Amino acid sequence: MMTALGFILFVLVILISVSLHEAGHMGTAKAFGMKVTRYFVGFGPTLWSFRRGETEYGVKGIPLGGFVKIVGMTPQDEDADDPKAMWRFPVWKRSIVMSAGSIVHFILAAVAIWGLAVFSGLPNPELPEGNASQPAIINVTDCVVPKAEQRDCVPGQDPKSPASLAGLRDGDKLVAINGKPVADYGDVIESIRPLAAGQVATMSVLRDGAPLDLKVTPLPVEREMTDGSIRPVSAIGVGLTPTIAPLIKYGPGEAFGASAQYAGSMVTATFEALKQFPQRIPALFSAIGGEKRDPNTPISVVGISLLGGEAVNEGAWSMFVGLFIAFNLFIGIFNLLPLLPLDGGHLFIAWFERIRSWVYARLHKPDPGRVDYFKLMPLTYTVILIFGAFTLLTVTADLVNPISIYK
Repeated sequence: MMTALGFILFVLVILISVSLHEAGHMGTAKAFGMKVTRYFVGFGPTLWSFRRGETEYGVKGIPLGGFVKIVGMTPQDEDADDPKAMWRFPVWKRSIVMSAGSIVHFILAAVAIWGLAVFSGLPNPELPEGNASQPAIINVTDCVVPKAEQRDCVPGQDPKSPASLAGLRDGDKLVAINGKPVADYGDVIESIRPLAAGQVATMSVLRDGAPLDLKVTPLPVEREMTDGSIRPVSAIGVGLTPTIAPLIKYGPGEAFGASAQYAGSMVTATFEALKQFPQRIPALFSAIGGEKRDPNTPISVVGISLLGGEAVNEGAWSMFVGLFIAFNLFIGIFNLLPLLPLDGGHLFIAWFERIRSWVYARLHKPDPGRVDYFKLMPLTYTVILIFGAFTLLTVTADLVNPISIYK
């Protein structure tokens, strides 16, 4: 039940974000004196609307986004002869209007990041990359999961952990295994897994600063590797005791600097994800065919909403907010790509016209005028077709083989 409610809540959050995106276009256009005739949330048949001034506001029956109608975005539009048509305004004003939607997404993400910094905490920038780089200060589990299952062990049902049987304790620092020094927790994992199951191994630890050797008999278990394969390895039942706080809370003022740093890292990650999209498409087809879903494959609004529902079900509201941040940053950046029909495509053409006119003026040649959007329609339709096919592919993968946070 909570998963379904969380899914609906995240869909609602997305709808609000997209509606505010369109409101950003409308607000800036009106502020500059452009004519805006329609602003609607949703698509399809109109459920309710009202008119104020020259603009009709309303709600439509299919809650999959929203739209705003600004008169005369291009000189080829049928309403381009209106004196308040958008194309008649200076390029800097048109640029602000066209980028306003993405700016709204960036503002929403920034506010959400600041909220996390103050109320939940942001990832510690001093934390080593991954647990493997942390000092090998361990905690000891009561039991060991014998199969490659993403769950906690159950005492009395799963085998007793060799570490607890051997007398290892929480807070012990492993310094050597069978005489081979270990520098960090990554070394511990790499040294334990190849051990012969059932054969005694010597664990050298520091306990309260004093050296101690303990004899441990590893158990044979199955574990999932980074390539998705399942392999037999040895385990003793130890985990990592983090020595550095994974999250840091900030005061309202200092949260601005930390939020900016975190936002920068997320923007970089978003660009990296965009660059890797083409090479990850085959993995989507494999996932649809039943293979294990790579968590790094692209995800649709359906998939991210499912993750949002899962986060709510687990009470992980910080994860829910993190997904909201990732969604807004991605949409804001993606929408600025220089491709029609995206806002970035209109921005690119506007500045191309401006620069071309400037160059022709310097060369004392007649201004070539505006770009003919009709000539760009084949390219525009091609982009729409590609985006549509990609959306269908990701939605299908998210329905038949969704990415999961906790399973």
